[in-house]
Amino acid sequence: MHIVRIALNRVRRFDAVELAPRPGINLITGANGAGKTSLLEALHLMAYGRSFRGRVRDGLVQKGAEALDVFVEWQERGAPGSPERVRRAGLRHAGQAWKGRLDGEDVGQLGSLCAALAVVTFEPGSHALVSGGSEPRRRFVDWGLFHVEPDFLPLWRRYTRALKQRNALLKAGAAPRQLDAWDHELAEAGVPLTSRRQHYLERLQERAIAIAADLAPGLQLQGLELQPGWRRHEMSLADALLLSRDRDRAIGHTSVGPHRADWNVDYAEIPGREALSRGQAKLTALACLLAQADDYANQRGEWPVIALDDLGAELDRQHQQRVIRRLATTPAQVFITATELPTALEEELRAASVFHVEHGAIQPAE
Repeated sequence: MHIVRIALNRVRRFDAVELAPRPGINLITGANGAGKTSLLEALHLMAYGRSFRGRVRDGLVQKGAEALDVFVEWQERGAPGSPERVRRAGLRHAGQAWKGRLDGEDVGQLGSLCAALAVVTFEPGSHALVSGGSEPRRRFVDWGLFHVEPDFLPLWRRYTRALKQRNALLKAGAAPRQLDAWDHELAEAGVPLTSRRQHYLERLQERAIAIAADLAPGLQLQGLELQPGWRRHEMSLADALLLSRDRDRAIGHTSVGPHRADWNVDYAEIPGREALSRGQAKLTALACLLAQADDYANQRGEWPVIALDDLGAELDRQHQQRVIRRLATTPAQVFITATELPTALEEELRAASVFHVEHGAIQPAE
């Protein structure tokens, strides 16, 4: 999978700009505030439905504009034995309302648009994947499953709908018997959903350990462990929901289940995420993200796009070299932003395509 054209309108500092990236590594340089990150934000928006900096309405739409527009054209592997196919996606987003098109057809659900283009992003806030709350870790696992297991999204939606209904009944003070059907539905969807998360983390674990050993041997990463959201080894989800019913009625929401799931990273010598330095958290997050990209490639037969925002500010020279060397051995299309071409990485980046952002335009570097 590699992008051949990106067009942005009314995205932060850009009135209208286009980029024709190339396969392999694409280095995007420019001064601070020139708009390098906005390009990666737009790609992230197409792949996740949001910016990694926050909500679309919080500054991604250019000041004074009603909406932003993002258009992406890319090539991806077709069915076995068939040639690559060209795909096109467009998104107009006003911060609340949005309209999308995919391959010439209107898109009714943002998830359908996000399923088409796969982008794995490492950016200044990625350390939260390891050191932050549980929500980004659940999203990480579910995004991976969403892209490699076609039946995962319907299962996730089934669980989410049941959870919404049960919570509404709890808030309304419904009688216990009214909760029976939704407890059953939550268990029916939640158990296989948890099983998929468990198997995905087990698969990812082997790759993450190998990548961490290559990028940062000192981490001594040992494993990824799922916390399913209830005491799974002691009772079924159906029993856990029943036992928590009185408490849930008192607090007005469901306190156990896969929506409360989390996962931990185990290390040989570091006792837990609370003891991690910021640098160790970044390297762990990067190992997990690259493991996710590698798993996607293994399951789908092609690599996702990889976006690395401000890599020089996030990692020291030695770790940058290791990351770039590793990515250079893959067929992945990579976007890296930097304030300038790093002289210490000239050897690693000599085959990169370099673009420069200045005065609201992106041009190939001379």
